Amino acid sequence: MLDYRFIKENLDAVKANIKARNMSADADLVVTLFDKRTALVSSLQVLQTRRNDNAKAMKGKLAEEERKRLIDEGKSIKDEIASAEAELAEAEKAMEEAARQIPNMAHPDAPVGKTDVENPEVKRSGEPRQFGFEPKDHVQLGESLDLIDFEAGTKVSGTKYYYLKNEAVFLEQAMIMYALNILRKKGFTPFTTPDVAKEEILQGIGFNPRGNESNVYTLEGEASCLVATAEITLGGYHKDEIIAREKLPLRYCGLSHCFRREAGAAGQFSKGLYRVHQFTKLEMFVYCLPEDSDAIHEELRLIEEEIFAGLGIPFRVVDTCTGDLGAPAYRKWDLEAWMPGRNGGEWGEVTSTSNCTDFQARRLNVRYKDADGKNRFVHMLNGTAISLARAIIAVLENYQEADGSVTIPEALVPYCGFTEIRR
Repeated sequence: MLDYRFIKENLDAVKANIKARNMSADADLVVTLFDKRTALVSSLQVLQTRRNDNAKAMKGKLAEEERKRLIDEGKSIKDEIASAEAELAEAEKAMEEAARQIPNMAHPDAPVGKTDVENPEVKRSGEPRQFGFEPKDHVQLGESLDLIDFEAGTKVSGTKYYYLKNEAVFLEQAMIMYALNILRKKGFTPFTTPDVAKEEILQGIGFNPRGNESNVYTLEGEASCLVATAEITLGGYHKDEIIAREKLPLRYCGLSHCFRREAGAAGQFSKGLYRVHQFTKLEMFVYCLPEDSDAIHEELRLIEEEIFAGLGIPFRVVDTCTGDLGAPAYRKWDLEAWMPGRNGGEWGEVTSTSNCTDFQARRLNVRYKDADGKNRFVHMLNGTAISLARAIIAVLENYQEADGSVTIPEALVPYCGFTEIRR
């Protein structure tokens, strides 16, 4: 959430940012409600002063008639204060609801655009493999090698669910240990996080827990949801806390299941494991000082690059345009891996990393004390270390052989205990 006064003092820039992000929000309404709230607070303070003066006057030696007048006046002031407080609470609620629709400001260098097709490539690592045969996609490989069962997943749980089987189970666990060990060496504290979070935490992070546009599953009868990413649970970990300045930055990584409705997501780009309702992901999350967030954002991207370079997967990095950023992000990079089975060979997103500045911290009330002892909001960043479903796609498709087998990347062999998958 942006600071209300910032919105008022930078109204034109805020409105331009909303337009550049291709979003709908009423910044003018927020300013109107902010001014209304300011006026109501002033009026309430006047009433509170009158109440205090009335109470002081009651302590003196008074004639019966004067005492009765002060008592009646005190009752009237009490009613006025109750009415003013109710009006203030209503105005604050409306202001907060309107402000929550306004996205974070975008980085000045973020490319302006509406959709992901306008995300410019800024870096590339490795070159797509030239096959001497017609490569299969991961669905075909998963079926022929008895690694993935989509049919049983649909029968038991519904569409976009699946079973991993046989060597694929070890492959997934190997990827987890591979990425966890890289993060441990870089000073990240590892967590396994809850798969459920309160709606207030989701709202603080920037997820919409209810409505047709929501991408999360709500729990019936509970003000809670299944998490769509460990960003939610790691971001809520220090809610309403003041973190000691000397402890920053805090580098966390969380392993969790992720549940997403993926409403309206269909077509060839959602095939197989690419877009599913449940998957496992290792997420990075950092709390830091505002002056450090740009450098740490670069650090998170380089870690993602290291993980996929170590797997020998060709990838490219794209700078996410304003219309594809998502409301909380100030700057975001996506890492797209080469997927030979994707529409005859295409790039597919496998990780992303976002600098959300103080947007989430303001909602979740996570602060630190600055050098002058004043409470300030921390900056929060997140990044996918490895999303297992999509990483499995990349490995199966890039390491397939002409005889239908799959070679295991050298970096994973110590963790899974075998060098190839074949039937």
